Amino acid sequence: MIKDVIKFKETAFRDKVRVGPGDPVNLKRLLLDLNVLTMYAPMSETFSGMCIKRKNSSFILINSNHSRGRQHFTIAHEFFHLFIQDNFELHVCNPGVNKEPQEKEADFFASLLLMPEIGILRMLPEAELENKTVSLASVIKLEQYFGVSRTAMLIRLKDICLITKSQFDALKMIPVLKSALEHGYDLALYKPGNENLVIGDYGMKARQLFEESKISEGHYLELLSKIGIDPTLEE
Repeated sequence: MIKDVIKFKETAFRDKVRVGPGDPVNLKRLLLDLNVLTMYAPMSETFSGMCIKRKNSSFILINSNHSRGRQHFTIAHEFFHLFIQDNFELHVCNPGVNKEPQEKEADFFASLLLMPEIGILRMLPEAELENKTVSLASVIKLEQYFGVSRTAMLIRLKDICLITKSQFDALKMIPVLKSALEHGYDLALYKPGNENLVIGDYGMKARQLFEESKISEGHYLELLSKIGIDPTLEE
């Protein structure tokens, strides 16, 4: 039942941000449109990201040491907490731990948003749909088109009954980088990236925190210097 509710809310969210039912999501554009201050920074493997919601602002931190595909899933996961979950304030995402129901809901929302079933079906050859045997070439094409990791795409294909458990296991054993390269694709999706990237008006929000006495002057100057702003040049 809860999955039906999340599907309804994902559809409403997709309509709100003006993304077509089967279209891939441009996450960086969405972060700007939704006014979510986002920072990418290198962190430990056990930390995927975090998000904070206040009355008039939202913040996401993403681990730039993870592959870009995994980063995309983390952002979509955090969207659930920021825009779907009720009474939300703070969340830290740690992979590989026992997940509470709300974390599983956030993962499900992320899979719907990033890998819409109608979009997947639209891209698969008719022969593969009829035989329910998705080729490796199609898997790679899908993960590249929707900007997700191999694991995320295989889980989604299994969840919507386009591949069996045995097919999932067989495809999961195939080396990701080698297979993508052999099929002529760029490898950026599968590698870390975006280190120290900032999306949103970081300087303005840092100043707001300083003026509201939420951070010290020293901390404020440190935040600006981290993104290459010389505070002595500010008007």
